[in-house]
Amino acid sequence: MGDPRYRRATAADLGAIVAMLADDVLGASRENASPAVDDCYRAAFAEIDADPNQFLCVVEEEQQIVGTLQLTFIAGLSRNGTKRGQIEAVRIASDRRGGKLGEAMFAWAISECRAHGCSLVQLTTDKARPDAHRFYERLGFEPTHIGYKLQI
Repeated sequence: MGDPRYRRATAADLGAIVAMLADDVLGASRENASPAVDDCYRAAFAEIDADPNQFLCVVEEEQQIVGTLQLTFIAGLSRNGTKRGQIEAVRIASDRRGGKLGEAMFAWAISECRAHGCSLVQLTTDKARPDAHRFYERLGFEPTHIGYKLQI
């Protein structure tokens, strides 16, 4: 495969992004790629795209979208005004998993966080993803917090 190319996602990329989000055990139960919910994804994309503190990234190799992640740059008062980079919705096309693309994506994302003035990079991951936990720890991330969610 060629070198990965990282770029801001466009509305035309939504189908590929949603397909990757849905292409695993957890995502299959959370995502819905049917045309009936297409407007929901388009509205969410428009909001993300309009926010200068958001970067929805797609990764291309040989003009194929093979990965995606969302970066959020968060200003904060804690930790002496530390700006944080939040990495979420990380997915790699199923036929590209295990080939070091994830490491390259994280190296790029961390570099982007630095370029945006972040001194901390954080992420969340589902408890049901032990392989992802090992991957993040191998990259130097530490499981320092417990996260909670409330569906409303």
